[in-house]
Amino acid sequence: MELLKGKVALVTGAARGIGRKIAEAYAVEGADVAFTDLTRDENMASLEKELTALGVKCKGYASDASDFAAAQEAADAIASDFGKIDILVNNAGITRDTLLMRMEEEMWDLVIKVNLKSVFNFTKAVQKYMLKARTGSIINMSSVVGVNGNAGQSNYAASKAGIIGFTKSVAKELGSRNIRCNAVAPGFIVTDMTGKLSEDVKEQWVKTIPLRRGGVPEDVANVCVFLASELSSYVTGQTISVCGGMT
Repeated sequence: MELLKGKVALVTGAARGIGRKIAEAYAVEGADVAFTDLTRDENMASLEKELTALGVKCKGYASDASDFAAAQEAADAIASDFGKIDILVNNAGITRDTLLMRMEEEMWDLVIKVNLKSVFNFTKAVQKYMLKARTGSIINMSSVVGVNGNAGQSNYAASKAGIIGFTKSVAKELGSRNIRCNAVAPGFIVTDMTGKLSEDVKEQWVKTIPLRRGGVPEDVANVCVFLASELSSYVTGQTISVCGGMT
């Protein structure tokens, strides 16, 4: 359908998992895609090759999204290489799960830095280009855990809840410049991250889902296509759950 033809999208943490599927979906819809991940490896190279074969421009950048200066440098390089940035997907994220009584300070600090500070870093770095163009769509990856909380994930839940508050505030600040900002809150999505869970834990998760199955990364990517396109031109400041009815 080429819903994003002529657009330039930046997706953080996109060499694998949900971020990779978002980048793929954007390319299918005609967007040129810049993406970041911590290191340049075979995953980054293979995504560049895959998306370029679709007839769009694609380039990966090794960058630490949680580092303020590195995010600014990456955004400036992308804007220079691609000419503009129309879409930003703040997807970079990690987990360090354990009960609060066992949680070390470093586990808390790292999750907040990677999951929440990275959203601030790249949004601030990219907004100047969107403000100049007086258009843009910012999509922040939250989680149903940020909406509902979850035992053993207080650091992750706090980071993802913070993203929701940040999203609502940015939507109010930038709306008058035709820049939209929304959050996506995935539920139990089958990825490498959830693959580390035991089968018992997975079964318990599925029992809480009305659709009785885990989601796939494509389910999240499809919502991100909607939020990046003109189909959602009157949608901002919202949190859209992709969770099979969990929330």
